[in-house]
Amino acid sequence: MNIKIKVLAACLAVGFCGANAVASINENAGTSAGAFLKIGAGAPAATALGNAYVSIAEGPQALYWNPAGAASASTREVGFSYMSYLQGYKARTLSYLQPLGKTIIGVSLNYMDMDNFDFRDEWGHLMPEVGVPVQNFVGGVSIARGFINQKLQIGGTAKYITERLYNGSGYNHYDNVGFDVGAKLRIFNWLGLGGAMVNIGDKEEMPNGLRLGADLDTRYFTFSGEYMKYKDDNVRYGFGLAVHVPEDLLQVARFDLRVGYYTRENTGINTEDSWVKKVGLQETSRVSFGFGIYSSELFGYGASIDYSVTPFGALGTSQQLALSVQF
Repeated sequence: MNIKIKVLAACLAVGFCGANAVASINENAGTSAGAFLKIGAGAPAATALGNAYVSIAEGPQALYWNPAGAASASTREVGFSYMSYLQGYKARTLSYLQPLGKTIIGVSLNYMDMDNFDFRDEWGHLMPEVGVPVQNFVGGVSIARGFINQKLQIGGTAKYITERLYNGSGYNHYDNVGFDVGAKLRIFNWLGLGGAMVNIGDKEEMPNGLRLGADLDTRYFTFSGEYMKYKDDNVRYGFGLAVHVPEDLLQVARFDLRVGYYTRENTGINTEDSWVKKVGLQETSRVSFGFGIYSSELFGYGASIDYSVTPFGALGTSQQLALSVQF
């Protein structure tokens, strides 16, 4: 096992050598529209693992992280997720995978909105509340395929993006078209690499980004790492650990326990969520955790449940739940 760990460390070092834990705000911050594209809605497995998911992405959740991972689908699959993010921001996603021979076609829909937002005039006076001040939508069509007995997977997504933002007197409406492309390479059964270029398009309208990662996969655990760079943000990196209890041992379902670490800035102390304080996470904004349950025989279908929790210090706590069914 030592040689495996050394090989993984070398692969991760290539991607992480440029990563700096810089707390200062990037000089390009706020120069791109579509910041919501970086949230991770639709992929609780990714957020639970500290965003270290690009090399292990699979199923419907891959459509939101690395479209190449959709190539692992062997049957039709539909997935739904709900995210409760910060300050009343919510996201609902719906995704579908359809095998066509060795090619997988995917469709994804992601609707996000925010309510209970305070609007104030130039003198600071509270203005009448707007029903839904923020409405964002992303619709995507993906194609993915595996090669060399699925050791190499490639995929791409074309997506339509719309933002509807209230500016105090009316709504501003922005429409864009973007693309994601990705690949996964399983060098050995226990070692994989992955990469994706996301939000490709007008750099002034979308947060163009690059993800590179690697994973060490065994029967009982998976360790993953990822390097992330968006044009309007500093370099970030994440690490994730998933502990597996195989389905044949439980005789009911496979169970994964996940924990992750991501290098976002410190966002203060959470004084609102009592349960966060009870587990000692009121001052952290870098740790995340969650679980996954998969059964291959639930009423004759394959089904999975994934859940993640990410404390954001004084900003609050984000939670996400996803359900999927294979048929």
